[in-house]
Formats: sequence, C-alpha cells, structure tokens
Amino acid sequence: MSEFAIIPPGWFLMGSDEGQPSERPVHRVWVDGFRMAVHPVTRAEYAGFLDAAGGEPPREWDNPAFRRDDLPVVGVSWHDAVAYCAWHSRPGAAVRLPTEAEWERAARGGPDGQRYPWGDEVPDWVPNRGRGPLDGPWPVTRGTPNGFGLYGIGANIHEWCSNWHDREFYERAPAVNPVGPEEGRRRASRGGAWRHALTLNRTAARSSLDPSLRYTDYGFRLARSR
Repeated sequence: MSEFAIIPPGWFLMGSDEGQPSERPVHRVWVDGFRMAVHPVTRAEYAGFLDAAGGEPPREWDNPAFRRDDLPVVGVSWHDAVAYCAWHSRPGAAVRLPTEAEWERAARGGPDGQRYPWGDEVPDWVPNRGRGPLDGPWPVTRGTPNGFGLYGIGANIHEWCSNWHDREFYERAPAVNPVGPEEGRRRASRGGAWRHALTLNRTAARSSLDPSLRYTDYGFRLARSR
C-alpha cells in the first residue's frame, strides 16, 4: 500500500488574487482531516494494476521517457484513475482522488499565502528551476517534502482531482468541505507539468480536462478519509 501523510483538519484561505479569475475570490474553507499519498502513483504501481485487473495501458506506455519504475504514471484519464482507486482500495482502507479543496489544503503544507508548496520561491531541486518544457517527468522521490511531508506536489505532473470544474464555483462554494459542482464537462486538476513552459504551478492555480482524455503530463495522487 502507498505511504500516506496525515493532513490535519483546519481552516485555510483557498484561492489567490494573483492568478486567473477562476481563483477568486479568496475564501475561507474548512477541510476535515484526511490522508494524502506522499508521492503520486508510480509507473511500477500502475503496472501492478494492469497486470492484475487488465485494461487499456496509458497513452504512450512504451515511450522510453515514461518507462522508469520510479516515475509518476502519466497518460491516464480521470476514469482510469478512479478505476485504479477502486482496485487499490481495501476493507477499512478505501482510497480515492482528493477533492480540489483537499488538494490545495495539502499542497499548502500549513501556511496560507505562500505561492508554492515550499514557499514563495522555486526550490533549487526543481529541474531547470521550473523552466520547461523538459524531456519527461522526474522521479517521484526527487526533492524535499512540503510542510505536510508530500513530495512533488504542485510540480512535475498535473494531478487529477475528484470533482467537476467550474470557473465560477468559488463565488458560491460552501465553507465546509466543498466537493465542487454537481455536474460539469471537465474534471478538476492541479499542479504544474513537465511539458509546459513552467513545470511548477502556484498552489492556488486551477486547471481542468475532459475526464476521458489521456495526456502524458497527467497523473494522480491518492487520498484517504481518516
């Protein structure tokens, strides 16, 4: 089973006045305590799922840039990620994708107002100081963890979240455990990605994608309710 870090319950300021309109307004949110995987799901872990459950391999599964066991799995759709969660769950230890609010709470590592999960500056360990595109993702163990003990969150790959995406949701979002709109066309995602001009995203930056698409800069990280 994956290693998980405890994310304590608490209030935090979600969103930013610095970014896109969809990040506004900054609003106070309560998130119950939960657990977040220390690393994104790796290629080796996903290979075990394919061997046991079958199914279609991710996009460009045989591309040498994505074949190391310690790389994050990429080329998975939202539906693929949900299927992996169902397979990986055990009695008393069900896993799932995090909500967008849980993801941002976990990525912040505790303090509000910082641009990135590790502070206001790009850490030295981020390849090329966050300038891309790169030739592929880097190993999930690279770097130092944020304040909650999470590696690589906010960088390297976009990470699928559980909820639908709505650019205007923050204007009416509930203050306690928001789970996103009831319906939509695109699923929420968070984090920077290796094939973009900036491989590290601000913690509050939002993104989304059609849940059926498999892009080679999309992966996922597991969450568990406490």
